[in-house]
Amino acid sequence: MVRGPCWDCIVNCVLHNNSGPRHVIRIDEPGKNDVAVVGGKGANLRELTRAGIPVPPGFVVTANAYSELLGATGIRDTIASHLSILDVDDAPSLNAAAAEIKRLISEAPMPADIAAAISDAYQALGEGPVAVRSSATAEDLAEASFAGQQESYLNVEAADVVRVVQEVWASLFEPRAIFYRAKNGFDDMQVGIAVVVQKMVQSHCSGVMFTIHPVTNNRSQIVIEAVYGLGEAIVSGMVTPDSYVVDKTTGSMLDCEVVPQEQEMIRNPRARAPEERNLWQPIDWSRRAKQKLSDEEATELAALGSQVEEHFGCPQDIEWAYSGGVFYIVQARAVTTVNH
Repeated sequence: MVRGPCWDCIVNCVLHNNSGPRHVIRIDEPGKNDVAVVGGKGANLRELTRAGIPVPPGFVVTANAYSELLGATGIRDTIASHLSILDVDDAPSLNAAAAEIKRLISEAPMPADIAAAISDAYQALGEGPVAVRSSATAEDLAEASFAGQQESYLNVEAADVVRVVQEVWASLFEPRAIFYRAKNGFDDMQVGIAVVVQKMVQSHCSGVMFTIHPVTNNRSQIVIEAVYGLGEAIVSGMVTPDSYVVDKTTGSMLDCEVVPQEQEMIRNPRARAPEERNLWQPIDWSRRAKQKLSDEEATELAALGSQVEEHFGCPQDIEWAYSGGVFYIVQARAVTTVNH
């Protein structure tokens, strides 16, 4: 088997010896977590890694790379021109402008140095599928909620990584994202986007966790929502999750609501096209109505959530995955609906 370059080679040859803006930064690499470079999600994941929280290994394609694409291909001014005459309250015009801007970015020729940096970093990470997620430079901030406005892609294979990074860049101009920025005073051309690429966790179950009760604002309780399979099932709203309420101090289960689940999203091992990379499969009758997490597992996960909250110093909205007996944190951001 031909091996890709090691991580140290990536650092020495691609990152530190490059006199221009950096295109790739490892999640576990020492250095400043500059949101303007790695975006909100990327900065938070790097902080979690430094704190010893289990985070899937990966790298960040920086916002500098996105900016270089716009400049090198000459499409920055074209995008700005489309936006300057746009009335975001006119839905047809908004949708048309968004589609055209996304096309411009998706079809722009990727600069060779950026493509090489991404490919080398992927090879250094090791073979196998990865998750590719947006990390906007105004994302996951306490004063804004950009969650869900850009695209995420699961189980991306080697041949598609560079192209999918470009698709994530394009998703910065989804109609809902343009509308949100316009209504909240963010300049479209000043908001950059980084991209987080991580080893894919083929989760037995996954979900979200709030280190404050999202309904009652009770800071002594942690609420966990869990589904079988990949987390896209809960994000998409296709599956109603189990819900567990755990006492933050004692770790005891205060409430448990189990919802039977008939199907789960998993990696498609026989996918022939990118759009077939994930599939829904029926869940065996023997486990459909069981708790996704045992009481002990929920307590363990809640303790991990408390560590994340303690590190950031405020209540957290966390995405997690569970595989091989290990809980992984794949995203954490401040809860924006409470006073900290």
